[in-house]
Parts: sequence; structure tokens; C-alpha cells
Amino acid sequence: MPAVPLVEACCDSVHTARAAQQNGAGRVELCGPGDGGTTPSLGLIARCREELTIPLHVMIRPHTQSFVYDEDDLDVMCNDIITARSLGVDGIVLGPLHSDHTVHAQQLAECIALARPMKVAFHRAFDRTPDALVALEMMLMLGVDYILTAGHGRTALDGATRLRALQSRAGDALVVLAGGGVRAAHVQQLIDASGVREVHARALEPAIIRDLVQALARP
Repeated sequence: MPAVPLVEACCDSVHTARAAQQNGAGRVELCGPGDGGTTPSLGLIARCREELTIPLHVMIRPHTQSFVYDEDDLDVMCNDIITARSLGVDGIVLGPLHSDHTVHAQQLAECIALARPMKVAFHRAFDRTPDALVALEMMLMLGVDYILTAGHGRTALDGATRLRALQSRAGDALVVLAGGGVRAAHVQQLIDASGVREVHARALEPAIIRDLVQALARP
């Protein structure tokens, strides 16, 4: 029997992270405030690390203006990565782009090298890239572990066909994590159409994660 798909919960507080774990999430992505999330505070990271037994990934994003980062931004990101690693975080989540929305390979490679042995996920900045398959090849070359994407669709369900193509190309080299409007009512349809093994949802309310986990556990 195939394994039940994993649910990653995007959380912004100790309360939502703890509730996500209690409701069956397999991993937490922890974010600070702002549209799309920013780097959470040291205190929030530390407290969540104490509370969680499931893997904890942390957003590394110094501002919400864009996904383009100058040297000062990169210095902040590197120091945040070092801090996250020192606190026992399992992974980081980031997405540096050039102004034309192509992947900034040099910045990404620098952050990956600094992050190890933590896992590295490229967040939904991936959906801004002009060519998903070209961006995927860059991720494979640099050793990214996860890509959070809606398959360049408005939602993950809209992008299910491209998600399938991305996962097929990636094979076991990285995980295509489907995110974007994922809810219990259609998550099985999304899994069937895309072939992904992991999904991502914002844990605004504990019931969102609970219902997703229950829907995926049904035979």
C-alpha cells in the first residue's frame, strides 16, 4: 500500500505549530509576519523547536518587497541561516531570484552551502520563474531538497498537470511539494492528478490541517 502523503503546515506562531503537530502534520514551515511570510524571530524559532518533535523548517526571507536580494539582504539571510542551524532547525525555506525572475543560482548556492546539513526548500518564488522546467534543472544541479509550487497555476489543483511533469523529471532527487489553495475537499483529486507525495497548507486554523490529514488517511 502506498504511503499516506505528508502534510506540511505553514505556521506563524507556537500555537498554530503545536496544533498542526497534534492534528497530524508531518512537518512545520515556520514563518514570521508579512505577505508570504518573513524570517521568524529567534525566540519563536527556539520555542517551536522545543515544542515540536516533527521536522521544523524555517523561512529565510528578510523582506516582502520582492524575491530580489542585495548584498545586505544576503548577509542578513546568511546570518539567519547560521542562527537557525544553531537552534537545531531541520531545514530552511528560501527563494532568491534575479530581477527577471530567473533563479539567482549564486545566492542560492551560497545559502545551501551554509545551511548543510539542514534540508533546503525553494518556496513559491518558483512560481514566478519564466520556465518551470528550466528552474527545476537549476534546483537539481544545486541540490535543493524540496520545491514548494502550485505548478505555475493559480492553485495547486490548477497546476496539477505541470506538477506531475515536475515530479516525473525530479524523480527521487527532490520532493515537489504542492502548495496553493490546498484543502481537504479536493486534496485527493490533487494527489491523483499530480502524483505528488507531499502537500502544503497554511495552518490559519487547526481544522485546516486536521481535515487534510483525515482526508488523505481515508482508504
